[in-house]
Amino acid sequence: MTIEQQSPVSVFGTVAELLTELVGDADVLGIEITPDTTFHEDLQLESIDLVTFASILAEHFGADVNLAEFLAEKDLDDVIGLRVGDIADYVAARLGERG
Repeated sequence: MTIEQQSPVSVFGTVAELLTELVGDADVLGIEITPDTTFHEDLQLESIDLVTFASILAEHFGADVNLAEFLAEKDLDDVIGLRVGDIADYVAARLGERG
């Protein structure tokens, strides 16, 4: 299966794995990463962490997955409330456009 053929559930799993590489083991943090897990409140990530995560996503999925571009379209409250599922949905949509 190519990256473009991944199901939304598979994309979420990959996004969660990549996020775990950034923040460390979710079990150690005491957090289960779900689609509703928030970057700011639950994972305590700062904006620089999102920049790093954007690079990780682009490296794994390709330059079409441009998290900075996605975030630029959001207002501050949306960025603060950003959930892992929002990112997974964005990635799945970008991959679907490619495939």
